[in-house]
Amino acid sequence: MCNRLLTLIRLVAIILFFIWRIRHPYADAMWLWWISMVGDFWFGVNWLLNQAAKLNPVRRDPNIALLRQQYDLPDGNSNLPWLDIFINTVDPINEPMIYTMNAILSLLAVDYPVDRHATYLSDDGGSIIHYEGLLETARFGALWVPFCRKHSIEPRAPESYFSVKNRPYTGNAPDEFVNDYRLMSREYDEFKVRLDALFTKIPQRSEAYNNADSKQGSKATLMADGTEWPGTWFEPAPNHKRGQHAGIVEVMLNQPSSEPQVGSPASGDKPLDFSGVDMRLPMLVYISREKSPGYDHQKKAGAMNVQLRVSALLTNAPFIINFDGDHYVHNSQAFRAAMCFMLDRREGDNTAFVQFPQRFDDVDPTDRYCNHNRIFFDATLLGLNGFQGPSYVGTGCMFRRIALYGVDPPRWRPDDVKFVDNCNKFGNSVPFINSIPLAANQEWSMTSPPALDESFMAELNSVMKCAYEDGTEFGKGIGWVYNIATEDVVTGFRLHKTGWRSMYCRIEPDAFRGTAPINLTERLFQILRWSGGSLDMFFAHYPLFASRRLSFMQRIAYTNMTAYPVSSIFLVFYLLFPIIWIFRGEFYIQKPFPTYVLYLVIVIAMTELIGMIEIKWAGLTLLDLIRNEQFYMVGSTAVYPLAVLHVVLKLLFRGKGISFKLTAKQATSGDTEKFADLYRVEWTRLLIPSIVVVVVNVCAIGTAIARAVVADWSLLQMADASMGLIFNVWILLLIYPFILGIMGHWSKRPYVLFILLVISIIVIALVDIAIHAMRTGFVRFHIRHSGGASFPTSWGF
Repeated sequence: MCNRLLTLIRLVAIILFFIWRIRHPYADAMWLWWISMVGDFWFGVNWLLNQAAKLNPVRRDPNIALLRQQYDLPDGNSNLPWLDIFINTVDPINEPMIYTMNAILSLLAVDYPVDRHATYLSDDGGSIIHYEGLLETARFGALWVPFCRKHSIEPRAPESYFSVKNRPYTGNAPDEFVNDYRLMSREYDEFKVRLDALFTKIPQRSEAYNNADSKQGSKATLMADGTEWPGTWFEPAPNHKRGQHAGIVEVMLNQPSSEPQVGSPASGDKPLDFSGVDMRLPMLVYISREKSPGYDHQKKAGAMNVQLRVSALLTNAPFIINFDGDHYVHNSQAFRAAMCFMLDRREGDNTAFVQFPQRFDDVDPTDRYCNHNRIFFDATLLGLNGFQGPSYVGTGCMFRRIALYGVDPPRWRPDDVKFVDNCNKFGNSVPFINSIPLAANQEWSMTSPPALDESFMAELNSVMKCAYEDGTEFGKGIGWVYNIATEDVVTGFRLHKTGWRSMYCRIEPDAFRGTAPINLTERLFQILRWSGGSLDMFFAHYPLFASRRLSFMQRIAYTNMTAYPVSSIFLVFYLLFPIIWIFRGEFYIQKPFPTYVLYLVIVIAMTELIGMIEIKWAGLTLLDLIRNEQFYMVGSTAVYPLAVLHVVLKLLFRGKGISFKLTAKQATSGDTEKFADLYRVEWTRLLIPSIVVVVVNVCAIGTAIARAVVADWSLLQMADASMGLIFNVWILLLIYPFILGIMGHWSKRPYVLFILLVISIIVIALVDIAIHAMRTGFVRFHIRHSGGASFPTSWGF
């Protein structure tokens, strides 16, 4: 209630501010006055759009105990729905394989009925490293998963689990834990050695086979049995290189039986006692879709649409959850938590997806580059929970399969609806088309896995082919949306537009965690992709005028989420405004200036007060708010203007939008190299605009000090100059993380930055005094206040 009242008061203050400005169109340059008017109006509209999404925050908590009571059976089985898990990876270098395999292990060990979920790894690079790494992971999983069940391990990704000592024990076998822990830690270390060895073992094995082959000059990459790997080779060859290779699907772990398979006591070759522990592992499938020149493979969205079809033929679970290759299950109850919303008798049937917040390991303690983005996840998305639901923002999202097929929700669906009204839009696979009506029944369960005979494998390969989607609705009305960098947000928008709703689910401990780019350059490229894709969506889909099934407040929210980069154009204008004063002297953008500043102070102060209230009801900290404002400033100077330029050029010349760039993650997590990427400087042109803003505002401070010394200023002009100095210092504080980022290893000592800034300001002041002396022939220092220059500045809201 307090938040709404303050929002209303600030809105009134903004309206009064514009009325006053319109009645006082006075400035030293009317063209700048008009630019500032348009800019301030846009800031006001942008703030109102952003605030509207937070007017009705609703927190919904899952009741996992009740779910167990209703769906778990006394004999240990469960009636919970089937669940297919999609995990995607491309490059074992940029996305280190140890992260991907830890994600797989956490999924195999999740607390969900083992016979009712299957994991599909999509390797979009067709790498034999991933394939054999998955084989090693399945073998290690036969020890790791029972160990997790026996001792109730949390989290169930071994890299994360073993990185923290002295975790509280919650299992039922404390007497055996110490010995089991020691043995499992040793097994995990050996597992990591085997994974690392694949990078040398496979090339050496292939070379040995090739040397023994009668064919001269053969450089094929070979599997353990001596057959050629159908994916990409270490030395690229036709039909075996990136963008050109056959499709591969391999069931690594078969569907387990519905009856528990209890382990045996410790023995000579089995040092761990698993008596009374269920040894079953869930189904695990490796996929690498066909790649062919001449086709746009649509990157991650295309890979997930292939997973959608392959999984429909193998398991056809009515629910799907997707992960990036570097995210793992941090809370083994997470899937059950999402099911609480999907199976809810009030809104469950109309819920298309449940979105979890993104959390990260290995982020520096102060979260310098706002990787956690808590204001967005825990305030904005929580606010949308009170309307039609949060947007889909990528990894950690559970879907209703039938919603991805483009079927309307029950509230908009006639009773006699046909789920397949046009077979052509789904392609030419009859088994796939026949699976669609079955997926609409969330109580459907597979009685027996399909026989992997030659004809069935041919069908699987058929739905993975590049040409399968020709003439279909995949990438448009079915599956994940194509031709945009932010396929996640647009896919969620499409589902909301057809009338579905979504839910936001935040649980403790965090449901999932991943790795984040803590290098400044990688983080900027990530934000460039997001902001460019958002603008593409704004101009391609016009959220404000979407279908009537999309609620009005949801349209407002999507408009805000897609148009926000435009504000940076006006913000950069204000940030560079001191240039005019530096070269011209006294210059006002609005008169009378004191009244103008008073309005700005009131509006900005109320903005910060509203922010403080928001972080209180969202359960956040002051540091979260500060980091959000700081990195918005960094993005507004370094990235958003470029995203706007890209989209404008695309609209004018029908070019391509922002391209997809795989974000490189930290390769290691050892203590000696922790946060190493934070201090590494990678030069890119994205850094130039922010550097210019820093230089301009530092020069403005130095010049103001110099002119205060040599000029004869009045008390009023000193006050005006002080307001300008406060503005410049504020900008430097907001852009502080960027300045640290370009300092590299010197940023470990922040006091060095303070010394450099002070020295720079002094040098600039002395240079300005020298220039004044050369122009006038003398320098007169004024200690008291008398006439001189003023330093008018402005700030948008």
